[in-house]
Amino acid sequence: MIKDVKIKKLNPIPDERGRVMEILRNDDEIFQKFGQVYITTAYPDVVKAWHYHKIQSDSFAVIHGTMKVVLYDNRKGSPTKGEVNEFFMGEHNPILVRIPPMVYHGFKCISPDEAIMLNCPTEPYHRKKPDEYRLDAHTKKIPYDWTRKDG
Repeated sequence: MIKDVKIKKLNPIPDERGRVMEILRNDDEIFQKFGQVYITTAYPDVVKAWHYHKIQSDSFAVIHGTMKVVLYDNRKGSPTKGEVNEFFMGEHNPILVRIPPMVYHGFKCISPDEAIMLNCPTEPYHRKKPDEYRLDAHTKKIPYDWTRKDG
């Protein structure tokens, strides 16, 4: 596991009316601070990658469908520098993943329909000066191939 990445197992509670599932509470060990909450979606087989933040941490939870979320640690001096983590997140694996600053991340929808991800970053988005630093999804600078691994 990449240093400073945290996982919280989510617990959907169903009954005859539907279900409820807490994502993040301010008294959770994984909680840092509140910046904003938003959703992002991806259509099947679409990759949205790579980027990192210098200031904010992200807290991802997939609330519909399934996404493959991938992290890459490129931080100088990190004991896990060069490590890649994959998380298959969504309805069949309800987890929250906290991604620390300076760790590249991206995701791919691997469900047959559009997948919806909820993010609760520690900072609000600043339109005039976003805390986002990007690379192409298929760059050779990150040792990761987004194609499905059959076999």
